[in-house]
Amino acid sequence: MSWFRRGEAVSTLDLLVAGLGNPGREYSGNRHNIGFMVAGELARRHDGRFRDKFSGQLAELRLEGKRAALLKPETYMNESGRSIAAALRFFKLAPEKLLVIHDDVDLEPGRLQLRLGGGLAGHNGLRSIAQALGTKEFLRLRVGIGRPGRGDRRSVADFVLSDFESEVDLGEIVARAADAVELLAGEGPESAQARFNER
Repeated sequence: MSWFRRGEAVSTLDLLVAGLGNPGREYSGNRHNIGFMVAGELARRHDGRFRDKFSGQLAELRLEGKRAALLKPETYMNESGRSIAAALRFFKLAPEKLLVIHDDVDLEPGRLQLRLGGGLAGHNGLRSIAQALGTKEFLRLRVGIGRPGRGDRRSVADFVLSDFESEVDLGEIVARAADAVELLAGEGPESAQARFNER
């Protein structure tokens, strides 16, 4: 049974997938931009074409048979909610049909956690979204980036705004996260959680 129930609303979309990051070439490989990377991979797989919309880049496509849109807010991380709220209003989509892909320093690099709602974990992007929507009840795909290692004097803020080390298989991390989004779209959150959430 599909987790998308027809006739609930007049929305033209089943799912809005928002990948978080910062615009600009200087940030493109940063840990903080993992959401942008996953959105880009999904667009590549499903022939999505990004265009300027909602203070960001939007691509509408079919995702496992569902009507979906990918959004990369270009408002900078701490204003992500402005872009996402505008998209939800336009598509008349409930917050529960929003999936936000973001980096998480509390998870080991590459580890994934999918959940509905929960805390904001000090993440400025999530805080902005929760404030703009007036709720924390939206789906999040947390992509682990780890923390500075022993002897690394960088602050967490500097760490997330730096690139992954060369030994990290970034392509594999992005691919697995994109796989999780596809399974979510096709079979629903519970199936995606069962396969990708690591205990």
